[in-house]
Amino acid sequence: MIRKFGSGGRFEEVGGYSRAKRVGPFVYVAGTTAVEPSGKLHAPGDCYAQSVFILSRIEDALRRVGAEMRHVVRTRAYLTDMDHAGGFIRAHGEAFSGVDPVLTGVQAGLTQPGMMVEIDVDAIIHESLGASIS
Repeated sequence: MIRKFGSGGRFEEVGGYSRAKRVGPFVYVAGTTAVEPSGKLHAPGDCYAQSVFILSRIEDALRRVGAEMRHVVRTRAYLTDMDHAGGFIRAHGEAFSGVDPVLTGVQAGLTQPGMMVEIDVDAIIHESLGASIS
């Protein structure tokens, strides 16, 4: 089974990609930023507020393909400045308390001034004891 979700992001159609894609029990959510549906950047310069906003968008994308935050096994964060990583870490801890996915953080340039973080996740849909569900 393959399921895809397109969020209507400005690069999705032109770039030929999905916001989220599920293949069997495996789910991948594309790099997600804090750009609101209006095209405006959410909370410029505020890494915590952007991270909360992004993780909410990721949660929605996961649901659209039949997954949940508890299924996330890997998180990657691309941060414009590691000095602001604490805001991301706090938001990640709130979103994934008890899930504890593996986490990678990388300092990177992002596409707009004031954009502090981009996040992508990988998930495996599984039962509570770890068996995968196709």
